[in-house]
Amino acid sequence: MSYKITMYNRMMAWDSALCVKVNKTSHFRAVRLWFRLISRLGDGVFWYTLMLGILITQGQSGVLPASHMALAGLTGTMVYKWLKGKTLRPRPYEVHQDIWLTGRPLDRFSFPSGHTLHAVAFCSVALFYYPILAGLLIPFTMMVGMSRVVLGLHYPSDVLAGSLIGGTIAFVSILIL
Repeated sequence: MSYKITMYNRMMAWDSALCVKVNKTSHFRAVRLWFRLISRLGDGVFWYTLMLGILITQGQSGVLPASHMALAGLTGTMVYKWLKGKTLRPRPYEVHQDIWLTGRPLDRFSFPSGHTLHAVAFCSVALFYYPILAGLLIPFTMMVGMSRVVLGLHYPSDVLAGSLIGGTIAFVSILIL
């Protein structure tokens, strides 16, 4: 039992140290402004614009992909809100004095990253239908996840968990549909 506690404590210490290190990059104005923009677009603006673009450019054949993305997003919202209410993990800037908050949190708790969860879910579903968009969607999705740590809003483990959950939601929804 003490081995598990020791490993858990080591992982949490590593998570916190990496969070502090990555967050220090936000001290550079250009980095801070860039990741604020990415985070704002990741609030949904980018993804809803993509869904609208799919509907406009693809017409009737775009209804299924756009609806699938919306359904994955709705599922993601339910899952991450439930998890945040159960885990109640405080955000890094609330726990560590060395974390500089440079973004605005949308809710109170940290685990998992809802931005990352949605980015991975939306990206995965979109790429299932339109793999040609990979060169745009994959880098954007990765930057959304990075933005959450750079801005002091999430630990790396929150982002990793959000990625895994978002990927699982997309995978299961693709299997079902």
